Amino acid sequence: MKFYFVYILLCADKSYYTGITNNLEYRLIQHQNGLASAYTAKRLPIRLEWHLQCTDPKDAIAIEKQLKGWSRKKKQALIEGKWEDLVKFSKNYSEYGNPKLDNL
Repeated sequence: MKFYFVYILLCADKSYYTGITNNLEYRLIQHQNGLASAYTAKRLPIRLEWHLQCTDPKDAIAIEKQLKGWSRKKKQALIEGKWEDLVKFSKNYSEYGNPKLDNL
C-alpha cells in the first residue's frame, strides 16, 4: 500500500511551511539541502513539526489545502495537540462574535 504524507515544517525564521509527499524521509532531506522549495531553501534549517499519513492522495491534497488556509495560531494548536484551542481558533467571528469586542 502506498502512503501519502501531509506535513508542517518549522523554518529558521519561525514561519511554517505545509507540504505533501509520498516519501516523507526523502522529502525532508530535500528540504534540508535546499532542493525541495524556494521558500524553505531561504529559511534553513527546517524542522518537522507535524505530519499525517494518508492512504488516499485525494485526502492528503484536501488536508494540505485546508492547512495552508489556517492561521499560525491554529497550526500551532494542531502541532501541540491543544484541541480546545484548535476549536477556538476555528470559530467564525460573524457567527460567534469577536471576544475582543464583546467586553466593550
